This record gives sequence, C-alpha cells and structure tokens, in this order.
Amino acid sequence: MKNLPLYSWDNGSFIMIVVFGVVIAALIGFVVMMMNSGNKK
Repeated sequence: MKNLPLYSWDNGSFIMIVVFGVVIAALIGFVVMMMNSGNKK
C-alpha cells in the first residue's frame, strides 16, 4: 500500500471513516423513516 503524503492510516483515519459512514447511514435511515411515516397520514 502506497503512503500518500496527504493521508495516513496511522492517525485513526480508518475509525473516523467508519464513524462517518455510520452517521451518514443513520441520517439516510432517519429520513426514509420520516418519509414513510408521513405518507400514512
């Protein structure tokens, strides 16, 4: 794996990417849930 000068896997970047992905997935799930509950009214 090449070491890019602007990016390093040693400073917790992988954990931050995973946390960011989980947050985005939670937001999308929340929006879909709100849309589905809004259509029932």
